[in-house]
Amino acid sequence: MKRLSETWFAEGYIDFELKKYTLLAYLQEINSCFQQNKLYPQLADVIFHYHNMIAFRENKKFLQDHFPKRLNGVQLEKLEVLYEQLIEDDELMQELEDIIQYAASQMKVAITEGSEIYEFVEEKIQIAPVGIVPLDNKEGYFFLNSGNETDTRVYHYRLSMFEKHDEKYRSIKTSYIDMWYRSLATTYENIKLELIRKRTELPNPAVYVLQTPLKFPVEETLLPIAKRCLVKFISSEAA
Repeated sequence: MKRLSETWFAEGYIDFELKKYTLLAYLQEINSCFQQNKLYPQLADVIFHYHNMIAFRENKKFLQDHFPKRLNGVQLEKLEVLYEQLIEDDELMQELEDIIQYAASQMKVAITEGSEIYEFVEEKIQIAPVGIVPLDNKEGYFFLNSGNETDTRVYHYRLSMFEKHDEKYRSIKTSYIDMWYRSLATTYENIKLELIRKRTELPNPAVYVLQTPLKFPVEETLLPIAKRCLVKFISSEAA
Protein backbone atom coordinates (compact mmCIF):
# COMPACT_ATOMS: atom_id res chain seq x y z
CA MET A 1 0.00 0.00 0.00
CA LYS A 2 1.30 3.43 -0.97
CA ARG A 3 1.92 5.53 2.15
CA LEU A 4 1.87 9.26 2.79
CA SER A 5 3.94 10.74 5.60
CA GLU A 6 2.08 12.57 8.36
CA THR A 7 3.15 15.96 6.96
CA TRP A 8 3.31 15.06 3.26
CA PHE A 9 1.38 18.20 2.26
CA ALA A 10 3.99 20.53 3.81
CA GLU A 11 7.23 18.66 3.24
CA GLY A 12 9.90 19.46 0.69
CA TYR A 13 9.02 21.73 -2.22
CA ILE A 14 5.53 23.09 -1.57
CA ASP A 15 3.93 23.22 -5.01
CA PHE A 16 0.26 22.64 -5.74
CA GLU A 17 0.74 20.56 -8.89
CA LEU A 18 3.44 18.41 -7.31
CA LYS A 19 1.37 17.69 -4.21
CA LYS A 20 -1.70 17.09 -6.37
CA TYR A 21 0.22 14.42 -8.30
CA THR A 22 1.33 12.78 -5.02
CA LEU A 23 -2.21 12.83 -3.67
CA LEU A 24 -3.85 11.43 -6.80
CA ALA A 25 -1.34 8.56 -6.97
CA TYR A 26 -2.20 7.74 -3.35
CA LEU A 27 -5.97 7.98 -3.89
CA GLN A 28 -5.78 5.91 -7.06
CA GLU A 29 -4.52 2.99 -5.01
CA ILE A 30 -7.10 3.65 -2.27
CA ASN A 31 -9.95 3.69 -4.80
CA SER A 32 -8.63 0.56 -6.50
CA CYS A 33 -8.89 -1.27 -3.17
CA PHE A 34 -12.38 0.11 -2.53
CA GLN A 35 -13.50 -1.16 -5.94
CA GLN A 36 -12.48 -4.63 -4.73
CA ASN A 37 -14.40 -4.03 -1.47
CA LYS A 38 -11.12 -3.94 0.46
CA LEU A 39 -11.41 -1.37 3.24
CA TYR A 40 -8.51 -1.87 5.66
CA PRO A 41 -6.06 -0.43 6.29
CA GLN A 42 -6.95 2.00 3.47
CA LEU A 43 -10.09 3.57 4.98
CA ALA A 44 -8.47 4.20 8.38
CA ASP A 45 -5.39 5.66 6.67
CA VAL A 46 -7.24 8.17 4.49
CA ILE A 47 -9.41 9.23 7.46
CA PHE A 48 -6.26 9.86 9.48
CA HIS A 49 -4.71 12.03 6.76
CA TYR A 50 -7.94 13.97 6.27
CA HIS A 51 -8.26 14.90 9.94
CA ASN A 52 -4.53 15.53 10.21
CA MET A 53 -4.67 18.14 7.44
CA ILE A 54 -7.76 19.82 8.85
CA ALA A 55 -6.16 20.01 12.29
CA PHE A 56 -2.98 21.48 10.79
CA ARG A 57 -4.94 24.10 8.88
CA GLU A 58 -6.83 25.11 12.00
CA ASN A 59 -3.61 25.08 14.06
CA LYS A 60 -5.03 22.54 16.47
CA LYS A 61 -2.81 21.30 19.28
CA PHE A 62 -4.65 18.08 20.08
CA LEU A 63 -3.34 15.85 17.30
CA GLN A 64 -1.65 13.52 19.75
CA ASP A 65 -4.90 12.94 21.63
CA HIS A 66 -6.73 12.08 18.44
CA PHE A 67 -4.05 9.95 16.82
CA PRO A 68 -1.77 8.60 19.56
CA LYS A 69 -0.73 5.62 17.48
CA ARG A 70 0.29 7.65 14.47
CA LEU A 71 1.91 10.77 15.92
CA ASN A 72 4.48 10.46 18.67
CA GLY A 73 5.84 13.42 20.62
CA VAL A 74 8.69 14.12 18.17
CA GLN A 75 6.37 14.04 15.16
CA LEU A 76 3.86 16.32 16.86
CA GLU A 77 6.59 18.81 17.72
CA LYS A 78 7.81 18.69 14.12
CA LEU A 79 4.30 19.50 12.90
CA GLU A 80 4.01 22.49 15.24
CA VAL A 81 7.46 23.87 14.30
CA LEU A 82 6.59 23.48 10.63
CA TYR A 83 3.37 25.42 11.20
CA GLU A 84 5.24 28.26 12.94
CA GLN A 85 7.70 28.51 10.03
CA LEU A 86 5.06 28.49 7.33
CA ILE A 87 2.69 30.96 8.96
CA GLU A 88 5.31 33.70 8.56
CA ASP A 89 5.30 33.30 4.76
CA ASP A 90 1.98 34.56 3.32
CA GLU A 91 2.59 33.32 -0.22
CA LEU A 92 3.70 29.91 0.96
CA MET A 93 0.77 29.65 3.35
CA GLN A 94 -1.67 30.41 0.53
CA GLU A 95 -0.12 27.68 -1.60
CA LEU A 96 -0.38 25.30 1.34
CA GLU A 97 -3.98 26.31 1.96
CA ASP A 98 -4.82 25.54 -1.69
CA ILE A 99 -3.12 22.14 -1.37
CA ILE A 100 -4.98 21.28 1.82
CA GLN A 101 -8.35 22.46 0.48
CA TYR A 102 -7.98 20.38 -2.68
CA ALA A 103 -6.63 17.33 -0.86
CA ALA A 104 -9.33 17.47 1.81
CA SER A 105 -12.10 17.59 -0.81
CA GLN A 106 -10.63 14.62 -2.70
CA MET A 107 -10.08 12.60 0.47
CA LYS A 108 -13.61 13.32 1.62
CA VAL A 109 -14.95 11.72 -1.57
CA ALA A 110 -12.83 8.61 -0.89
CA ILE A 111 -13.94 8.51 2.76
CA THR A 112 -17.59 8.72 1.71
CA GLU A 113 -17.14 5.85 -0.72
CA GLY A 114 -15.35 3.73 1.86
CA SER A 115 -17.94 4.52 4.52
CA GLU A 116 -20.77 3.47 2.20
CA ILE A 117 -19.06 0.11 1.62
CA TYR A 118 -18.55 -0.26 5.37
CA GLU A 119 -22.23 0.43 6.09
CA PHE A 120 -23.33 -1.96 3.34
CA VAL A 121 -21.20 -4.80 4.74
CA GLU A 122 -22.28 -4.01 8.31
CA GLU A 123 -25.96 -4.25 7.31
CA LYS A 124 -25.38 -7.67 5.75
CA ILE A 125 -23.74 -9.21 8.84
CA GLN A 126 -26.10 -11.30 10.94
CA ILE A 127 -25.13 -12.20 14.52
CA ALA A 128 -26.60 -14.92 16.69
CA PRO A 129 -25.46 -16.75 19.83
CA VAL A 130 -24.64 -20.43 19.58
CA GLY A 131 -26.40 -22.14 22.45
CA ILE A 132 -26.78 -20.48 25.84
CA VAL A 133 -24.57 -17.44 26.48
CA PRO A 134 -23.03 -17.27 29.98
CA LEU A 135 -23.35 -14.15 32.11
CA ASP A 136 -19.65 -13.45 31.61
CA ASN A 137 -19.36 -13.02 27.84
CA LYS A 138 -16.18 -10.91 27.80
CA GLU A 139 -14.27 -13.89 26.43
CA GLY A 140 -15.23 -16.63 24.06
CA TYR A 141 -15.30 -17.62 20.41
CA PHE A 142 -16.97 -16.45 17.25
CA PHE A 143 -17.55 -18.19 13.94
CA LEU A 144 -17.21 -16.21 10.72
CA ASN A 145 -18.94 -17.34 7.58
CA SER A 146 -19.08 -15.43 4.27
CA GLY A 147 -21.09 -15.99 1.12
CA ASN A 148 -22.88 -19.12 2.42
CA GLU A 149 -19.61 -21.06 2.33
CA THR A 150 -19.40 -24.32 4.23
CA ASP A 151 -15.96 -23.35 5.50
CA THR A 152 -16.24 -21.50 8.81
CA ARG A 153 -13.42 -19.52 10.37
CA VAL A 154 -13.16 -19.82 14.12
CA TYR A 155 -11.67 -17.07 16.31
CA HIS A 156 -11.05 -16.55 20.00
CA TYR A 157 -12.02 -13.11 21.32
CA ARG A 158 -11.46 -11.14 24.50
CA LEU A 159 -13.17 -7.84 25.36
CA SER A 160 -11.64 -5.20 27.59
CA MET A 161 -12.54 -1.70 28.74
CA PHE A 162 -10.46 1.46 28.47
CA GLU A 163 -11.09 5.10 29.26
CA LYS A 164 -10.40 8.13 27.07
CA HIS A 165 -11.52 11.70 27.78
CA ASP A 166 -13.57 10.37 30.73
CA GLU A 167 -15.48 8.08 28.37
CA LYS A 168 -15.44 4.30 28.60
CA TYR A 169 -14.85 2.24 25.48
CA ARG A 170 -14.71 -1.45 24.69
CA SER A 171 -11.86 -2.95 22.71
CA ILE A 172 -11.59 -6.44 21.29
CA LYS A 173 -8.59 -8.69 20.73
CA THR A 174 -8.97 -11.70 18.50
CA SER A 175 -6.86 -14.64 17.42
CA TYR A 176 -7.52 -17.09 14.63
CA ILE A 177 -7.95 -20.70 15.76
CA ASP A 178 -8.86 -22.87 12.81
CA MET A 179 -11.11 -23.48 9.83
CA TRP A 180 -14.03 -25.90 10.24
CA TYR A 181 -15.96 -27.50 7.42
CA ARG A 182 -19.69 -27.44 8.20
CA SER A 183 -21.98 -30.24 7.17
CA LEU A 184 -25.14 -31.93 8.41
CA ALA A 185 -23.00 -33.70 10.98
CA THR A 186 -20.84 -30.69 11.83
CA THR A 187 -23.10 -27.85 12.89
CA TYR A 188 -22.20 -24.68 14.78
CA GLU A 189 -23.27 -26.45 17.99
CA ASN A 190 -20.94 -29.36 17.19
CA ILE A 191 -18.04 -26.99 16.59
CA LYS A 192 -18.74 -25.31 19.94
CA LEU A 193 -18.68 -28.66 21.76
CA GLU A 194 -15.43 -29.59 20.03
CA LEU A 195 -13.86 -26.30 21.11
CA ILE A 196 -14.88 -26.90 24.72
CA ARG A 197 -13.43 -30.41 24.58
CA LYS A 198 -10.10 -29.35 23.08
CA ARG A 199 -9.65 -25.97 24.81
CA THR A 200 -10.31 -26.66 28.45
CA GLU A 201 -9.30 -23.16 29.60
CA LEU A 202 -12.81 -22.02 28.62
CA PRO A 203 -15.24 -24.66 29.90
CA ASN A 204 -18.34 -22.47 29.41
CA PRO A 205 -17.53 -19.97 26.65
CA ALA A 206 -19.74 -17.39 24.99
CA VAL A 207 -19.99 -18.33 21.32
CA TYR A 208 -21.45 -16.30 18.48
CA VAL A 209 -21.84 -16.85 14.77
CA LEU A 210 -21.39 -13.92 12.39
CA GLN A 211 -22.42 -14.60 8.82
CA THR A 212 -23.31 -12.77 5.65
CA PRO A 213 -24.94 -14.12 2.48
CA LEU A 214 -22.50 -12.12 0.35
CA LYS A 215 -18.80 -12.78 -0.09
CA PHE A 216 -16.33 -10.09 1.00
CA PRO A 217 -12.54 -10.03 1.42
CA VAL A 218 -12.02 -11.48 4.90
CA GLU A 219 -8.87 -9.84 6.26
CA GLU A 220 -9.36 -6.45 4.56
CA THR A 221 -13.09 -6.00 5.16
CA LEU A 222 -15.24 -8.70 6.71
CA LEU A 223 -13.15 -9.50 9.80
CA PRO A 224 -12.52 -5.86 10.89
CA ILE A 225 -16.21 -4.97 10.49
CA ALA A 226 -17.39 -8.22 12.09
CA LYS A 227 -15.26 -7.51 15.16
CA ARG A 228 -16.86 -4.08 15.58
CA CYS A 229 -20.31 -5.57 15.07
CA LEU A 230 -19.63 -8.17 17.74
CA VAL A 231 -18.51 -5.50 20.23
CA LYS A 232 -21.73 -3.53 19.61
CA PHE A 233 -23.85 -6.67 19.85
CA ILE A 234 -22.36 -7.76 23.17
CA SER A 235 -22.54 -4.19 24.51
CA SER A 236 -26.23 -4.00 23.63
CA GLU A 237 -26.85 -7.29 25.42
CA ALA A 238 -25.19 -5.90 28.54
CA ALA A 239 -27.18 -2.63 28.44
